[in-house]
Amino acid sequence: MDIQRVFTRGAVAFAAAVGITAIQPAAAAAWEPTKPVEFVIPAGTGGGADQMARLIQGIVAKHNLMKQSLIPVNKSGGAGAEGFLAVKDAKGDPHKIIITLSNLFTTPLATGVPFSYKDLTPVAMLALDQFVLWVNAESPYKTAKEYLDAVKQAGPNKMKMGGTGSKQEDQIITVAIEKATGTKFTYLPFKGGGDVAVQLVGKHLNSSVNNPIEAVAQWRAGKLRPLCVFDNERMPYKTKVTDTQSWNDIPTCKEAGVPTDYVMLRGIFMPPGVPQDAVNFYVELFKKVRETPDWKEYIERGALNNTFMTGKEYLTWVEKNEALHRNLMKEAGFLAAK
Repeated sequence: MDIQRVFTRGAVAFAAAVGITAIQPAAAAAWEPTKPVEFVIPAGTGGGADQMARLIQGIVAKHNLMKQSLIPVNKSGGAGAEGFLAVKDAKGDPHKIIITLSNLFTTPLATGVPFSYKDLTPVAMLALDQFVLWVNAESPYKTAKEYLDAVKQAGPNKMKMGGTGSKQEDQIITVAIEKATGTKFTYLPFKGGGDVAVQLVGKHLNSSVNNPIEAVAQWRAGKLRPLCVFDNERMPYKTKVTDTQSWNDIPTCKEAGVPTDYVMLRGIFMPPGVPQDAVNFYVELFKKVRETPDWKEYIERGALNNTFMTGKEYLTWVEKNEALHRNLMKEAGFLAAK
């Protein structure tokens, strides 16, 4: 006879007889952070990734979405390689996440640094970001065609295009413009999109291909002028940003005769080898972030494409875009020599 089984059966029967609810074994608690979470930003301050990470930090704190705090840390060295390698080396650490942009693909392709998106654990795509061709508001150019005609007339390397980093998305778009229009810019790289906007306001550049959020303040202040957006469709946001224009009023670059489109990832990854429960925690966290009024206002203000993906769908998108960037980098002559 199993004495333990008899004892347990008897205890349950006694509890039922005297009206006590039998106590069931407690379910294991879902994973959550037990210390502050390092939020790595593989880019400089003031740019789109930096702004989004710090917005998320503020939303999480304001709405008490997790018990521990998020600590944004910029690791921009080597076109973001510093940040990617730090997360890659933190194998199994669920208290470290990284926000990624297209340098997830371009940095290893351009530098040969020993890193790939396969070295990280995908969590979620938060949004896709647009690129806009900007000029100083005091310049005479009212359309992309007028500006690009002037670039062509000025001759090779006479006009300066500013962007974030070398052999990254801003310069890829610049090369695509050159190939589509027969122009040639002098490309000047800066650490972050915030710096680029400041340089264009100061007339140290003739144009830039900043993200909307990186230049919206200067546009609203009447310092910069958007000429076209590099996408197949106009941005959907019709609320006026300036007295006369909304994001939706900006034509696509294709409408302006520049057949170039490009959108950029804003996504979250973790180190390799982290528990699935930890991934699930962050997926749910970012779902909550996206439901807040703060996030919705930010998405419209920055004219982002509010696409959300997780799991296999997200991984498939990343795989396809790595192949796309490999082709774009090859066409531009930006692949690292082997």
